[in-house]
Amino acid sequence: MEDGREATASPLLKDGCYADFLAQEFDVKTYTAQAIHHAVIAEQLAKLAQGISQLDKELHSQVVARHEDLLAQATGIESLEGVLQMMQTRISALQAAVDRIRSKIVDPYNKIVARITQLARLQVACDLLRRIIRILYLSKRLQVQLQGGSREITKAAQSLNELDYLSQGVDLSGIDVIENDLLLISRARLEVENQAQRLLEQGTEIQNPTQVGTALQVFYNLGSLRETISSVVGGYRTTIQDNIIRALDIKGLTQPANPRGAPGRAVLPTPGSTAAFRAALWTNLEKLMDQICAACRQVQHLQKVLMKKRDPVTHVCFIDEIIKDGQPDILYTFWTDVTNTLSEEFHRATEASSYLKQAFEGEYPKLLRLYNELWRRLQQYSASLQGALTGSGGIDISLDSEADSKDLFTQDKPDYNPEKALKDSLQPYEAAYLSKSLSRLFDPINLVFPLCGRNPPSNDELDSIIKTISSELNVAAIDHSLSLAVAKNAAKTVQLFCVKSEQLLSTQGDASQVIGPLTDGQRRNIAVVNSLHRLHQAVAKVVPGLGSTCPPAAAESLSSSLEGVQALMSSAVQPLLQSVSDSIEAIIITLHQEDFSGQLSSPDKPDVPCSLYMKELQGFISRVMADYFCHFHCVDFIYENTESIAQRAIELFIRHASLLRPLGEGGKMRLAADFAQMEMAVAPLCRRVSDLGKPYRMLRSFRPLLFQTSSLIASSPAVGDLIPYSTLLHFLFTRAPSELKSPYQRAEWSIARYSQWLDDHPSERDRLTLIRGALEAYVQSVRARQGKEFAPIYPVMLQLLQKATNG
Repeated sequence: MEDGREATASPLLKDGCYADFLAQEFDVKTYTAQAIHHAVIAEQLAKLAQGISQLDKELHSQVVARHEDLLAQATGIESLEGVLQMMQTRISALQAAVDRIRSKIVDPYNKIVARITQLARLQVACDLLRRIIRILYLSKRLQVQLQGGSREITKAAQSLNELDYLSQGVDLSGIDVIENDLLLISRARLEVENQAQRLLEQGTEIQNPTQVGTALQVFYNLGSLRETISSVVGGYRTTIQDNIIRALDIKGLTQPANPRGAPGRAVLPTPGSTAAFRAALWTNLEKLMDQICAACRQVQHLQKVLMKKRDPVTHVCFIDEIIKDGQPDILYTFWTDVTNTLSEEFHRATEASSYLKQAFEGEYPKLLRLYNELWRRLQQYSASLQGALTGSGGIDISLDSEADSKDLFTQDKPDYNPEKALKDSLQPYEAAYLSKSLSRLFDPINLVFPLCGRNPPSNDELDSIIKTISSELNVAAIDHSLSLAVAKNAAKTVQLFCVKSEQLLSTQGDASQVIGPLTDGQRRNIAVVNSLHRLHQAVAKVVPGLGSTCPPAAAESLSSSLEGVQALMSSAVQPLLQSVSDSIEAIIITLHQEDFSGQLSSPDKPDVPCSLYMKELQGFISRVMADYFCHFHCVDFIYENTESIAQRAIELFIRHASLLRPLGEGGKMRLAADFAQMEMAVAPLCRRVSDLGKPYRMLRSFRPLLFQTSSLIASSPAVGDLIPYSTLLHFLFTRAPSELKSPYQRAEWSIARYSQWLDDHPSERDRLTLIRGALEAYVQSVRARQGKEFAPIYPVMLQLLQKATNG
């Protein structure tokens, strides 16, 4: 039906005359105004009349087409009106029933509300009465407790705490019965707080744990413990800051020297008053350290009492009330604030005054000594504080040993060093002081070693350098870290001295000549070595003179620099020592130019006491010691080096004595005399010939072997341990026939070349291998000529060689 209706209406609605009327925004006035404006009124009226006619026709056709449906709709409307009338009747009945129920409920409800209000007011009145009764009772008890003075002050505080609790959440004003009591309570609280404050201040000042514990108990009972501790510690902190500012106040420091300075002018020390200014500064700083120490002691004592004091009722430790929620302990916070304040105020003061900065930088050790003294006093007080508190009977002690061991000044935190935190404020002045100290150490060296100078410093100049080093080390001995830093500067000074001295050394050929008298280069080298030795001795004496104040690291630093001095001295004399050693070797090797093959002389012909080469050797060594080495002042150092020359000379002498071929009975006698003379020859090179050790014992042991048989020589106990097998085998070659050639003869080497080869091959294995080759060559030569037997010495040598190889 709907579709049919739409199909019928659509052609009608699509007509253009209805388009304006179908629009959502259609307005009659607007439409009329447009029609009048276009002056087509008659035409519009005609269209409207035609449209109305069409609508009437359409309505008529619709009624005719659907009259049955319209009748059914009219019947349904009449039924709906009957239903609505019935609903209206029932609603009226329900409303009447509700009104009856309301009349039965409202009156009892209102009565209940009134009774509840009365009950609540009665309860409030009863609570107030109980509070008033308790207040009156506590007020009377408080008056009695106040009369007891300090002995009853903790009980009075407890009563006040309960009175505060009774006054919380209620308005007690206007109650006449307790009005006077409330005034009394207010005054009593103020009096107890003031009395406890005085007791706390007095107890911390005189370090009385009983008084401090009593005062803390009062504040704990009053419920203001944390606020009171914060206030007290904050007061100490503020006082210290004011003291620091006052101690570094440039006006206060210069006021005595310039009492009537012109207004508006900067207050600066006059040149003549600098000493007075610094004296006043150090006096102020000493007082400041005393004040900081006293404040730290009071805070530390306060914390110790807090750590030991427990409430007798709740058994709560007071320190737990202070450092709740993981807050750091009181002393740690206070010390951190003090060290930060020192750093900030010192930096501010030195930035504002160059005179303060110069004083701190120039006399830094004095400032550091004050800091060290402060730290030492704090540590000593920490150690003594525990015993004093433990022996106190007026304080409840129930603290674990673990908590008792926690002390900022005796045990460092894992991530915090309180001593370092204290000294961090001195870092800028330490760096400046060390820089100036290094300049003071370097200046005398740069003065005594001018750029074009060729002479080492004189004794007076050396004394000046040594005094400067000693003075700097002595001044820095007040602190281990400063001693170490200055010791490193002193080590740099010694190194600079070595560098400057090394530049003076002569490295030309005349510095190592041993033929003529001393050259200028040798004299200069001797003077340089003597100055180095004098410096070495002086610095080596400085370290022990510092005593226990010198840390091991500082002594080690200076010792390392002295090793450099020793090394430079060795390198300075090494060319001369090498020339002496080479000359001695050249003299000893000339023994092969003399004839040792002769037999014993006749009884009436006296023997020559020693050979010509030995006389030359003795004369050379005596001359070298007299002309060169006697000018060195470092006798021990020279003997340490010449003893090695003496040992080398003995070894060379024994080596070449064993290589002599041929050697007759007369030659043995003369060689034995040379052995005795050799001791006299090397005597000038050492303090005692017996100090030469193994070479000397080998010299003594070899001499008797000259006259023993070959079999006795091979079985001598000195062979192997003292006298090398190779040396004995060389000596046995001298007793062999010419057909049994020595190793150097078989290799067709000169004596000098073979001696050099022995120096290059110190291993016995290499030497014995060469000797074995010589013996094998001898065996082959005997077999080649079809000899029937070997020389008598060969089996002895072969047996000794096998013994050496097996050993």
